[in-house]
Amino acid sequence: MLELDAVTVRFGGLVALRDVTFTVQPGEILGLVGPNGAGKTTLFNGISGLTRVRGKILFGGRDVTRLPLHRRARLGIGRTFQIPQPMKHLTVRENLAVAQVFGAGRHDPARIEEILAVMELQQQGDRPAESALALQELKRLEIAKALATEPKLLLLDEVLAGLESQAKRQFAAKLKELHRRFGLTIVIVEHDIETISGLCSRAVVLNFGEIIADGTPAQVFRDPRVVESYTGTAHA
Repeated sequence: MLELDAVTVRFGGLVALRDVTFTVQPGEILGLVGPNGAGKTTLFNGISGLTRVRGKILFGGRDVTRLPLHRRARLGIGRTFQIPQPMKHLTVRENLAVAQVFGAGRHDPARIEEILAVMELQQQGDRPAESALALQELKRLEIAKALATEPKLLLLDEVLAGLESQAKRQFAAKLKELHRRFGLTIVIVEHDIETISGLCSRAVVLNFGEIIADGTPAQVFRDPRVVESYTGTAHA
């Protein structure tokens, strides 16, 4: 579904991503992991169209490398952000409506109600999004907005950050439900090894903008290069 070929991003003299190459298969749940500053969010920005890249990005066999963000959204690339970004002065339901028109090019109230229900936000539907939601509700809204764009590929950027262990497990179970219900392909950025191991069949590890490991979670989290990237200490 998604093919990255030698994707490189430079900010002045800083190389944020260097020759990143991997594929994501349809229906896969892939974990994108690595220490802070490894380039994970920059890669999401490149895939979604917020940041221009060198190299090539193919989505569904189509070259989208130079397409703007809204064109990629219409093709089925949806994403969340590390910090929830509700649209100010709009209700929860209106947030989904705006996202749906942007990503899907239409307004489908029935679809919006389905998403509110599956994300357990029906009770909050008419509340102001910026001031009436708790952290978990804001995170659910962030995912709901992405779902409203009707994605085929969903990029989740640290949606579990800040949650305690039980809440993380519940949220991971919800992501599995969304994966089945909507037929999604998911790439998730997450630091928690337990979450990645339970949710993902595969993990790609970035460090200093380069891929250092690609395999099952069990394989990559035993890789000495991955251990060293997190701890600064080589694994004997």
